Amino acid sequence: MNKKLSELLPGEKGLILSFKNEDLYLKLMEMGCVPGEEIIVEQIAPLGDPISIQVAGYHLSLRQEEAESIIVKRIYF
Repeated sequence: MNKKLSELLPGEKGLILSFKNEDLYLKLMEMGCVPGEEIIVEQIAPLGDPISIQVAGYHLSLRQEEAESIIVKRIYF
């Protein structure tokens, strides 16, 4: 089932499928968030913003708005 990145919990993995927000599309692509890339949620701040992820071999912090615009397929392990 497809989910928003913001719906994954710490430790969960996903595969980037697409983006909801076209305005953030290029910014996210430049940060390594490209379709087909595996993404791991590392930490979520107590109030839900920001979200720390690992993508393309490096660590990245995303705002809630950015995480909500990334559509992922949850990877079960």
